[in-house]
Amino acid sequence: MRRQFYLLDVFTDRPLAGNPLAVVVDCDGLDAGAMQKIAAEFNLSETVFVLPPLDPINTARLRIFTPKAELPFAGHPTIGAAILIGELRAASLMRSEDVRIVLEERVGSVTCLARHRPGRARQAEFALPKLPARIGAAQPSDKIAAALGLAPDVIGFNRYQPAIFSAGTPFTCVPIASRAALNAARPQLDLFTDAFAPPEAAHAYLYTRGDNDDFEARMFAPTLGVFEDPATGSAAAALAGVLMQFEDVPDGHHALTILQGAALGRPSTIVLSLDVENGALTGAAIGGAAVIVADGKLDL
Repeated sequence: MRRQFYLLDVFTDRPLAGNPLAVVVDCDGLDAGAMQKIAAEFNLSETVFVLPPLDPINTARLRIFTPKAELPFAGHPTIGAAILIGELRAASLMRSEDVRIVLEERVGSVTCLARHRPGRARQAEFALPKLPARIGAAQPSDKIAAALGLAPDVIGFNRYQPAIFSAGTPFTCVPIASRAALNAARPQLDLFTDAFAPPEAAHAYLYTRGDNDDFEARMFAPTLGVFEDPATGSAAAALAGVLMQFEDVPDGHHALTILQGAALGRPSTIVLSLDVENGALTGAAIGGAAVIVADGKLDL
């Protein structure tokens, strides 16, 4: 059977930047094992499979795979799939107004708005289906530093300390004192699993204050087959919880930009929006652009 797929670059407005994503839209007869093998064949940080929704009121159901595992939720697959589905099903409408797309993921239903205005890159934004929460204590800073090839004194800045947060996918969120230290991080694989335990939080999300952006970040997940990810929307979602934990975020709507992927030569810009009322996070969203760069057929 010939199965249609598309390649997109996500969290960027130009080709050959951002985070590459494969989206397979002909999925009849594919089980989880076959999907995992296809994701390994593409060998991108994530591959998405678009299926009919379980609830017909929704737009589609997604299954998201890294080269080694299925994920309950991920940001750049959600953004890329929403934009692609909008282009395939409502291209003319997207050029004049936002198109509401509801995607079923294992974490729950994710509501997206997709748009493609004339003269502008395709864009999408989705509300977090689950607000971030702190789910555990991180390992000691000296152990984390050693696993990242860094000195212990660059772990942390201001009130920020390492912590495990999740908005659907857990991350050990590691504050780094400077951009120079962030760029110097070199994970030591023989120490990585022990430093980023428990196993469900063995994904290291490093962040620091940016110059032109609010934050700069890097994400390492070698246990998922992703040594370094150019853009990680689910980690940016977890960062919303980090901000509420370690900052005095005033009430109101806040939009922050996060630069990721610069160390890989694939700069990516993620927009993280927060809504705060009475000192509590009441809503958050992830947004970004994407470009469709290729399409083809899988013969299997």
